[in-house]
Amino acid sequence: MAKPKSEDKRNAILASATKVFAERGLSAPTAAITSAARVAEGSLFTYFKTKDELINALYLELKLELSDAMMSGFPRKLGVRSRLEHVWNGYVDWGATHPEGQQVLRQIQVWGGLTESVKAASAAAFGEFDRIAEDAAAQKAFRDLPMPYIWAALATLADMTMDFMRRYPDQAGVYRVKGFELFWSGVARK
Repeated sequence: MAKPKSEDKRNAILASATKVFAERGLSAPTAAITSAARVAEGSLFTYFKTKDELINALYLELKLELSDAMMSGFPRKLGVRSRLEHVWNGYVDWGATHPEGQQVLRQIQVWGGLTESVKAASAAAFGEFDRIAEDAAAQKAFRDLPMPYIWAALATLADMTMDFMRRYPDQAGVYRVKGFELFWSGVARK
């Protein structure tokens, strides 16, 4: 009879994968992950058939964690700027307190092995972005820029803001606010 899978062991593997990938990149051997998780190397493959499956699962796990941080208390009835600022605050706060997770997400986003099902599941967790974009377009709130360009500007400024929040924790709130103001002034129609 097969031994039942442990959610704690699976979570330990994912947490260790985050740490190892942040330190060594996605090419790190699975042995480093199992060593950090303090589980037998074969245990990893009980939970994830391949390393690619592990990376896909980790990506989805991190994206769902990030979505929870960004969408907690989301103000659906407020204007575009307020909703976007809420999302920004959740994003930069999560990234500032989870630097390894943020770093690993960036690595996996440019990795060629994400499955379509994982991409779709992670995109579904961020459906409010589509609604914000639709509302912004309907209200002509943004400058005439392609939406992917606007989201790329948000991500780039958010990464910079997270870095400053980590480096200067006593000024984290100031950088959070100023980072959003810099983003908004760059994309908002005057």
